[in-house]
Amino acid sequence: MNGFLAWLSSALLLLGALIGLIGAIGVLRLPDSYTRLHAASKAGALGAALILAGVAAASEGGFALAALFAMAILLATAPLAAHAMARAAHRSDLPPVTGPLGDALAGAEKEALAEADPRAPPPKPGAPGGM
Repeated sequence: MNGFLAWLSSALLLLGALIGLIGAIGVLRLPDSYTRLHAASKAGALGAALILAGVAAASEGGFALAALFAMAILLATAPLAAHAMARAAHRSDLPPVTGPLGDALAGAEKEALAEADPRAPPPKPGAPGGM
């Protein structure tokens, strides 16, 4: 391995570890499960991808290809898994910390469920998604 690849792999490994640390701090500091999930999935996936890129830069041949393949799989599946977990949490009525705009998804989801099942009772007036 030449000097440039050694420096590149070291920089990628350190940057990946730093982003992973920032994601872990976000999991500890953020107020609700949705924002914690966002910090863990985005920073964790990016940090792990950078670490795998550093491993690929430091290694040769088939192992570098395997690390790049693992990085591609990780970057493709981590956002999907985070979205599925957040959607399941929202459907189980886990309340998010909302700001002045409220929870726009709650009304839209109830309207979509009402359109899908015409036998469902209409939303109550004053409730999110109601009139």
